[in-house]
Amino acid sequence: MGAVVLFAAVSLDGFVGRDDDMPGPLFDWYGNGDVEVTFSDRDRPFRVTPPTAEFLRGFAEPVGAMVCGRHLFDITNGWEGVPPNGEHVVVVTHRPVTDWPHADTAPFTFAPDVRTAVERARQLAGERDVTVSAGDVGGQALRAGLVDRVVLALVPVVLGSGKPYFGAGGPPEIQLSDPRIVAGSRVTFLVHDVLR
Repeated sequence: MGAVVLFAAVSLDGFVGRDDDMPGPLFDWYGNGDVEVTFSDRDRPFRVTPPTAEFLRGFAEPVGAMVCGRHLFDITNGWEGVPPNGEHVVVVTHRPVTDWPHADTAPFTFAPDVRTAVERARQLAGERDVTVSAGDVGGQALRAGLVDRVVLALVPVVLGSGKPYFGAGGPPEIQLSDPRIVAGSRVTFLVHDVLR
């Protein structure tokens, strides 16, 4: 079975988005280079620097499924039915979607809680990895002991306030390994394994 990986771009002060949910400069590095990279949606290319491209390709290739919250699903309109990474998306919600135009065709599943969502995503991913979006869902998964690895795409900006990487309330004390560090342009990737 693959790893469960908590991943997001994050500001130096720990936010994955502004108070209005917009990423602001957190995503600028997705367009600051000459190397084209795509994840599962080939129509959504990014242009990054060579070190960033190498990291992203190695990170994205083994991903089979993603877990996110209903809020992110709503903000992105479910990525128009195309998973942003992997072949499946499991959305944590108590309000399953009924009027989404892609409801009958997109590889999206809805689960009532984080544990059920991660278990379902692992089944869908098989031997591949599962990513979990940062924020409340990611923080809940980490606190529940469901996360194997934490990856921060650290962007050199201070937002001052916003949506915290680990969600509301913060996790209990959890020890992580020393990071593997990959420096890109306007982003540094910190890869930590969760110590058990």
